[in-house]
Amino acid sequence: MSAQDDDFDGFHVNPPPPPSAADEAASTPSAPESRESVEAVGENAELPSMSGLGDPAVETAALTEEMSGVGPGEPASAPSGDLSPNGLRMQPCYTWKGEKVGILELLRRFNLEEYMINGISRLADLHLKCNEPAHYRLDGELIPLEDAGILDSKTVKALIYPLLRRDQIEDLERELPVDVDAAFHLEEEEGMNFRINAFFDRDGLAAVVRALPRHVPPIETLGFPDFQVLQDILKMRQGLVIVSGITGSGKSTTIAAILKEINRTQKLRIITLEDPVEYVMHGDQCLISQREVGGQAGSFKGGLRSALREDPDVIFVGEIRDIETASLALSAAETGHVVFTTLHTKDAKGVVTRMVDLFPAERSKEIQSQMSFSIKYVIAQKLLPRASGSGRVAAYEILHNVASVSNLIRSGNWHQIYATMQLSAKDKMITLEKHLENMVRDGVITAEHAVQYANDPSHLQALTAPSMAV
Repeated sequence: MSAQDDDFDGFHVNPPPPPSAADEAASTPSAPESRESVEAVGENAELPSMSGLGDPAVETAALTEEMSGVGPGEPASAPSGDLSPNGLRMQPCYTWKGEKVGILELLRRFNLEEYMINGISRLADLHLKCNEPAHYRLDGELIPLEDAGILDSKTVKALIYPLLRRDQIEDLERELPVDVDAAFHLEEEEGMNFRINAFFDRDGLAAVVRALPRHVPPIETLGFPDFQVLQDILKMRQGLVIVSGITGSGKSTTIAAILKEINRTQKLRIITLEDPVEYVMHGDQCLISQREVGGQAGSFKGGLRSALREDPDVIFVGEIRDIETASLALSAAETGHVVFTTLHTKDAKGVVTRMVDLFPAERSKEIQSQMSFSIKYVIAQKLLPRASGSGRVAAYEILHNVASVSNLIRSGNWHQIYATMQLSAKDKMITLEKHLENMVRDGVITAEHAVQYANDPSHLQALTAPSMAV
């Protein structure tokens, strides 16, 4: 077996020096430890404090030993309780309704029937923060878990660390911690996928666990104002589609639904670069390779550069974060590939300005020209509470890069983009405000929420008139 085969998920543990005879004698226990003392973690036991104690690999190995019940160098066995992929035991450590529960019980709440609407949970996120009880985001509002205990740093570690890779735990335990983005798949029933962000604040370790829908929704259920937009995207053979919105607005779900339909109906090669992989896709008509940044790919730019040599038809870049990734995505879209990606902007015009602002000022004209040819559609979206009070629904802004829009992008007259969308319904364009107005008329959302979520509420003043009330 090679040295790499001995590594676990890319995590290296430095071998300890051979013990002396005195060390062996001192380390011999006078009596066997009870199972309870080995298994106790969380509120009832001290987890090793590892910050600033030396080699992070050795420190993380100590945490692994305490939570897994196996010694250094021993293979992780499967004792009573649930083992995570990294070998740490997911066991009860948090007080809820007078009983001890573990991370699995907290994650399973996302799958309770009482929170389901059309197969999608109304619970979106689990928040864990020291000195506070656990919170869930329900229909957009942050709600504390009823009759739950106050979290401390040891308990948060015991809940979150089993969901992370060893190298990610090591990143958190550095003297200057690095925030960690991770994915976790729960193999129960039909499976559940989670996206995790772990970080430190002034009170200690904190984490947000986002539940992803168990099934990628059909494109018919996305609620697009004009379904022909999706039909056009499915027929594309080259070009860039950018989906924008704030965190938690459903960008990944929209792209996953489009890729699912491509996979169902076309024989193409799809390569994705994600951080982390959110929806696990299996080939139907398409050949699909999913690569996770930090796992199978070192970076978005490196993975995208490699993908262009791997005969792709469709490329999904999880997010454009730097100049090189943006440049490669634009070039790929120009050279016969369909490219999907996301940006964090509130509207379609913001996508254009954000892309140009990534580059030095002296390259602005060049990038504007390249974007005017590469971009096909910009989709900006937000999630709003339904008028019924149960669940949320997406509202969209659609920018279609027809000749008039292309000229505005190339010339830098971006302030005219919104007015062009207002007057271009025949070209399958719509502003967010117009879609919100339509949703109010159809009784899907309330006028108050439409005004609250609008990018420019002044365009929705008519919604407050008595004749428009619903």
